[in-house]
Amino acid sequence: MPDLLSSPAVDIRNLTVRRGGREVLHDLSLTIPRGSITGLLGPSGCGKTTLMRCIVGTQIVASGEISALGLPAGAKQLRLRIGYVTQAPSIYNDISVRENVAYYAALYGRDRDATDTAITAVGLLEHEHQRGDELSGGQQTRASLACALVAQPDMLVLDEPTVGLDPVLRVDLWKQFKELAAGGTTLLVSSHVMDEAEHCDRLLLMRDGHLLAQLSPDELRTETGEQNLEHAFLSLITREGTRS
Repeated sequence: MPDLLSSPAVDIRNLTVRRGGREVLHDLSLTIPRGSITGLLGPSGCGKTTLMRCIVGTQIVASGEISALGLPAGAKQLRLRIGYVTQAPSIYNDISVRENVAYYAALYGRDRDATDTAITAVGLLEHEHQRGDELSGGQQTRASLACALVAQPDMLVLDEPTVGLDPVLRVDLWKQFKELAAGGTTLLVSSHVMDEAEHCDRLLLMRDGHLLAQLSPDELRTETGEQNLEHAFLSLITREGTRS
């Protein structure tokens, strides 16, 4: 019997996705370790969101195999174990932050304490009675994150969660992500900002639907000879372009 604790949280083999008759992910194979923060990085339009949708089971794939937490992606048993925060806010605008989070808590069978913890974790306690349409864009993003956190999932898939947030809030969120990972939660966080790579244990670097590399920030520096991660990524792109 396989050791689930030592097996990857996500295992993808030869994944290909076509949308509108065009191939948008090209034969991707990768793994995501458990209890870690994996950064999915690359320019806008490179396929990050499509890959995340594949992992949570909401994207039709042309070919390939995807397992998440030891089960086929999209399996019914994963609905309570994987939290997914999209780029667009996923809250109801006509009810308060607390009512939004409490609603998701009820869906996942969590109690009031879980609601309090989730709201506090994203720094919205002072705004808990404001309706969704009364929040700023950054606050809506944090409210959406609270709705995912309240489920206390084994894995969180976060699609560019820090877009539009000020630097202080970004630092606070990454601190929260690190605490979650230290507690055993697996996080997959996408971004098109390379300086966020510094917060990640592992990196998946994408461009034009291709996976360029899967490695740690230090391994990226060593491989490219660049200390600045943005320069390292550009160096990797240049090298891969020369090879193709």
